[in-house]
Amino acid sequence: FRYARYMPLLYYIGAKIDQLEVQSQKNMGRFMKILLVKRLESSFFAFRNSVNRFLKSYELFLRELSRGRVYVSAKHINKIFELVESGDDEAVQRLIDEGRAEQFKGQEFRPEFKQDLEHDLNLLREIRDMWQGIRRDPKLLRFRHELGTNPVLQKSHLIIFTESKETAGYLYESLSQDHPGRVLLFTGDSGEVVRQKVLENFDARSRIQKNDHHILISTEVLSEGVNLHRSNVVINYDLPWNPTRMMQRVGRINRIDTPFDLIHTFNFFPTTRSNDQIKLREAAEGKINAFLTLLGGDAELLTEGEPIGSHELFNRLTTSKGLEDPQEETSELKYLHAIRDIRENDPALFERIKHLPGKARSAKHHPDYPDSLVTYFRRGKLQKFFLAGPDRQSAELDFISAAHVLESGPDDEKQVLGQDIYHLLDLNKQAFIESTTPELAEPMKKRGRDSASDISRILRATLKNTARFTDDQEMYLRKVLARLEQGALPKQTAKNTLKALTSLGEELLDPMKVLGTLHKHIPERLLKSHLAEQGPAVSGRREVILSMYLGGD
Repeated sequence: FRYARYMPLLYYIGAKIDQLEVQSQKNMGRFMKILLVKRLESSFFAFRNSVNRFLKSYELFLRELSRGRVYVSAKHINKIFELVESGDDEAVQRLIDEGRAEQFKGQEFRPEFKQDLEHDLNLLREIRDMWQGIRRDPKLLRFRHELGTNPVLQKSHLIIFTESKETAGYLYESLSQDHPGRVLLFTGDSGEVVRQKVLENFDARSRIQKNDHHILISTEVLSEGVNLHRSNVVINYDLPWNPTRMMQRVGRINRIDTPFDLIHTFNFFPTTRSNDQIKLREAAEGKINAFLTLLGGDAELLTEGEPIGSHELFNRLTTSKGLEDPQEETSELKYLHAIRDIRENDPALFERIKHLPGKARSAKHHPDYPDSLVTYFRRGKLQKFFLAGPDRQSAELDFISAAHVLESGPDDEKQVLGQDIYHLLDLNKQAFIESTTPELAEPMKKRGRDSASDISRILRATLKNTARFTDDQEMYLRKVLARLEQGALPKQTAKNTLKALTSLGEELLDPMKVLGTLHKHIPERLLKSHLAEQGPAVSGRREVILSMYLGGD
């Protein structure tokens, strides 16, 4: 879809948003700008609400700063403000104890910080005041026109996805005027009754089939785990940062037993001016193109009917955050692009890489890890990296850490393999064997060497006292326990987590202290279901893929 360019007022608003870069916090200013433009592209309604929320947050933050206290939290700052307003200091303290927030004294901040915040607050108020007179939404008007005139959209069940819950509600109210009683809304706030309606009207496998609704509006909550293949049309009302989500959305309707020969996807792309600000289209297309370049056309849509290797490789080479975090500088995507560039620009080198022999090894200078060896192992679908050093210990690395160590430029000189390479390789092999052999867990536990087993024991005790936990908190603990029992968490992460838990001393009996410590050391991204986190009980022989010896001075 292409829709009318916004009125000239938006150009001025764009210029104002450009100024929203707090001088002492440039990255945060950039993030705010991207978030606001992204919300503007989602819907005018979502943009207006975001500006109002920013205003309220700024006002509350400045008020607390003037009182001499500042709360900082990546995810829960709005919740903290709500609790502060209601006077629930105990709930605020629980968030701090859980490691979800920190409290600082007002005098710890530079005086200019307050001035910067007041500067941003004035800009936001100006944007809000300018926006009060906006009543026409050209994107929505174009969408309603397409729904009424496009033959594909007229005769089909429609699945409309948006990243914003506010946009979803806004669309529901608008489209219900044109299609009374035929529109269904499902978000994270919807209950089981609405979910059952979704299945009855959009799941071809549902035992009960109804035809009460032909338009379903949803957020990402329905992009996984639900069959919607009574429809063959997916509409992306806004583009997600991570194109994996686009494929997951289409995967809801492109099932093996779909009755349709064609699957249709319609996308709203950002306007030219907005895209200049956030580069959303290039980011999404670049990631998808890199994926397709490596895998070929068979990977355009991820469904059960495709080779499983395509799905696994895509999950392995894209981060859980993907493009969701505009401030993220490094991800698996960086290395995927490197592979793509070699394939396009140096096919002879790409061919040589494809035919590298098993157990390939090389050496280079690395000042941070002198006289060490990093080894890449595989067993079936499980892949792990280990680094052994002069201390004669082997530690597991996550993919990004290993890639940083392995990364080499064309001008890097190849070094001579160290004399201790075979001993270091044996250390890495032994560590890989231990991490992929379930029966070794108990003996290691008896020797006091297995951090994962010790953490699991602490977690089981903690889960016996869950009265103070929310459902999400309890689910997080159970995810951690499951990953530990699968051997899916990196050894170093487990070791650091156990050390932090042990340092709690008597406070280890406090479930909230345990939860807070775990949140600090085991982020949610490590609990995502990507390839390197598969359990160790997999079939196949253990293989050494490659090794890199790291020489010192």
